[in-house]
Amino acid sequence: MHNKKVLLSSHNINLNHEGKKVLDDISFELRQGEFITLIGPNGAGKSSLIKVLLGLIKPDSGNVIKSDNLKVGYTPQKFSANEFIPITVVDFLTLNQKVDLSFLSTTATLTGVQPILQSSLKDLSGGEIQRVLLTRALLAKPNVLILDEPAQNLDVDGQMQLYKLIQEIHQEQDCAVLMVSHDLHRVMKESTQVLCLYHHICCMGRPESILKDSKFNDLFADQMDELMATYEHHHNHNH
Repeated sequence: MHNKKVLLSSHNINLNHEGKKVLDDISFELRQGEFITLIGPNGAGKSSLIKVLLGLIKPDSGNVIKSDNLKVGYTPQKFSANEFIPITVVDFLTLNQKVDLSFLSTTATLTGVQPILQSSLKDLSGGEIQRVLLTRALLAKPNVLILDEPAQNLDVDGQMQLYKLIQEIHQEQDCAVLMVSHDLHRVMKESTQVLCLYHHICCMGRPESILKDSKFNDLFADQMDELMATYEHHHNHNH
């Protein structure tokens, strides 16, 4: 894995907010073709880290290094359409970016938003909005896709479909993915690396080694039994 090119890396990132450490000495790298899932309890600093990586927040110290050809597609955690501005899905997708129409069509078909392109953004369901945001991110032809809890507000079926779609995109388009999630048992199987954050990096590694890490187990004690059951079940099917 290590001969793959580093696309995005953070070096000793520190961020304080009102005297509290939000991010404490965070260093990691995202390489071409990797799928890193960033997990941690609520308030652990996950969204803050994403915003630092995207350059939306300036850290108190440390730096983010981006490769020369970096193209990021990003889906934010919170997004709501302004109900006073009637805008169709297709207009939203092409807002501030020039898009080749056949590429738009292919991407919309991939993400399943082709049938709703002429719909008004404000009339969409949570699941549809997530797919539209993902479509918009993909139209940037990213080599890094950063997804901040893309499956929240979706029911279990919707989550499964969205994760499956993200996995397909990762495999077919060979873009690196950094996905924030607190939904442990869904994310483990897609990830090449799991980064467990609680203001600092508690542990990082391959999903199967993370599961055995005591710090990880302490942090997610209440979800561990269910997680182990799902994970083992899934793995027994692969062989």
